[in-house]
Amino acid sequence: MATNDQASKASAHEETTVPFGEHDVDPADKPALVGEIFTRVADRYDLMNDLMSAGVHRLWKRSMVAALELEPHAHVLDLAGGTGDIAFRTHALPATPSVTVCDINGAMLAEGRNRAWNRGLVRGLTWTCGDAEALPFEDASFDACTMAFGLRNVTHIDRALEEIARVLRPGGRFLCLEFSPRVSPGLEAVYDTFSYRVIPAIGQAVTGDRAAYDYLVESIRRFPDPDRLVEMMADAGFAGIRIHPYSGGIAVLHAAWRI
Repeated sequence: MATNDQASKASAHEETTVPFGEHDVDPADKPALVGEIFTRVADRYDLMNDLMSAGVHRLWKRSMVAALELEPHAHVLDLAGGTGDIAFRTHALPATPSVTVCDINGAMLAEGRNRAWNRGLVRGLTWTCGDAEALPFEDASFDACTMAFGLRNVTHIDRALEEIARVLRPGGRFLCLEFSPRVSPGLEAVYDTFSYRVIPAIGQAVTGDRAAYDYLVESIRRFPDPDRLVEMMADAGFAGIRIHPYSGGIAVLHAAWRI
């Protein structure tokens, strides 16, 4: 007989709809819908990150990578990291880790591989097309996993977290950087105005694709708040979870260890 906990997890895996921006869609349709968005903006993705955050995202990412606490020659999984922005930073650490970049979107991976070649980075980086909910790796394959601004785009967050826990060795580090739907008191009005009016307008001007950045803003608002994400990570097999808010809570780093 299934326990209450097992029944709860099974129920969570059987949603009839899942969020896609402000809409609810069939779970089977979400991967393609998200994939279309990232394929359209792949070549301007990192530029848009600079413009939307005035470059502050670089400080958030630097802080995340610095928190990895790697042993020499560790093997790191950078999940949903197609353009290589996190992987390049991780690869440059004194521990000289090898980094496997895994992304479900081929256009994003192609962008990252091209940038790696342009930088002369041909060793220590591996590029793999894979789904965060069904990772193509053996159990306990990695010493650490990073995921920046990708978790809210998966169809089932709980499944992705369980897969991350599966491929990490016991004691492995997991760092998740995401936008948060909950910002510091006093910032809400300014943040809403910037999110709903300025970001889509920048997206239209730079990429010609306003809809992609409407989705980005809407997906942030429907992402679990930091406390709820802690609960989901704990359910998936993580402990020692710490929350580190950045820029008034606009972005939040969740740092944890695989049990």
